[in-house]
Amino acid sequence: FRSQTLPPGYGPADLQSAYKLPSSTAGSGLTVAVVDAYDLPTAEADLAAYRTQYGLPACTAASGCFRKVDQRGGAAYPAADSGWGLEIALDLDMVSAACPKCHILLVEADDNTNTSLGAAVNKAVALGANAVSNSYGHAEVSSDTQLNLYYNHPGVVITASSGDAGYGVQFPSASPYVVAVGGTKLTRSSNSRGWSETAWGDSVHMTGAGSGCSAYEAKPSWQHDSCPGRMIADVSAVADSDYGVAAYDRYYGWVIVGGTSAASPIVAATYLLAGHPAAGTYGASSLYANTSALNDITTGNNDIWGNCPVAYYCYARAGYDGPTGLGTPNGTAAFTAAPAPLTGVPT
Repeated sequence: FRSQTLPPGYGPADLQSAYKLPSSTAGSGLTVAVVDAYDLPTAEADLAAYRTQYGLPACTAASGCFRKVDQRGGAAYPAADSGWGLEIALDLDMVSAACPKCHILLVEADDNTNTSLGAAVNKAVALGANAVSNSYGHAEVSSDTQLNLYYNHPGVVITASSGDAGYGVQFPSASPYVVAVGGTKLTRSSNSRGWSETAWGDSVHMTGAGSGCSAYEAKPSWQHDSCPGRMIADVSAVADSDYGVAAYDRYYGWVIVGGTSAASPIVAATYLLAGHPAAGTYGASSLYANTSALNDITTGNNDIWGNCPVAYYCYARAGYDGPTGLGTPNGTAAFTAAPAPLTGVPT
């Protein structure tokens, strides 16, 4: 059943318009994996409801388009959890919105521990994913460097949400091996683009994109700002839930949601719209080599706690800044990775 009235919140056509995505023609034969904790028993049915509502082609297990596995690649799914279930539904819907021709692999970790989620990332790569989206994180600690082995997969794009609590560094987005995805407030506009964006920071609800200079992670060779370590974020997409995306979950129904949880799968899917990632490459390197092919976000901030130590860590500006990175997708030219060595960090 397809309602004649679209749900509130941005749908696929909105996101494809805002970011100039070639969604109707690109992405075939490539797989985006979504890694989350716990189980959404209705994942396939909920995905079907979303795609039917917006007239997207079906993506089912029977056709081979959709696959759901546990962190070992089997069907011993973990316990269901309604909170993580909504996250799963959102991630599947955002991959669908950006790349409806992509295959989708859902890998459900046993729980939300670092080792379980990391094992799920490794399994996603082992099962052939071309990009892996991770919409989770925790405030960074020194021991996080021991977890980098889960995210070091050259030739596969690994994206990670920068966080939703404003200025502050989270892992795994702090890993030098991932594409750290920040967030924006996306609104319709009368300008030539038809849309405008600012850095996401909401001092009323105390939410905003994560950002900052890592105290523990080494700086990847393609970053050249004044932070001596890994700087977050690299790129961004819609995240403000007041102007959020539509998602469907059987438990909650149609909802408007946001957070960098929405931005990470959008960006992961955008990489595959650009084609198969080049062997041996890290996804973020292409962004820094193609900065003019992104929408530069120059206004807004995520300094909701008033503790920003360096202006660009929290305040959008021309060029690179923490909350939005280098900007948001403007087509796919910035997402085509050329081989680039990763220096300065362990391999």
